[in-house]
Amino acid sequence: MNSPLVVEITLGLYALLLAAGGLIGYFKAGSRASLIAGTSSAVAALLALWLWSKNSPFGLPLGLVLSIVLFLLFAHRYAAKTRKFMPSGLLAVVSLIVLAMMLLVMVGTGS
Repeated sequence: MNSPLVVEITLGLYALLLAAGGLIGYFKAGSRASLIAGTSSAVAALLALWLWSKNSPFGLPLGLVLSIVLFLLFAHRYAAKTRKFMPSGLLAVVSLIVLAMMLLVMVGTGS
């Protein structure tokens, strides 16, 4: 589970999902906040991916911090505010999966 490819695929898919979520929020609800948050989160995931691919010691921690922050944000939004699975619950689950993958890679590489 410590393959560099796991991190690359995980962060790449995460970036795509975050950007798609921002675009969907913008086009369905006219939410510029969703667009800005989705694209900036996707850029942060892509930055983590790029840093990881350059063997920077900051790539994995950035991916971890991003997934923790987004998990907490979306879990709170789901549990305390909307109680709707879409989009908050789904993004909380996806962020938790990304967090788990990053932690498994971190443990596997001894970082």
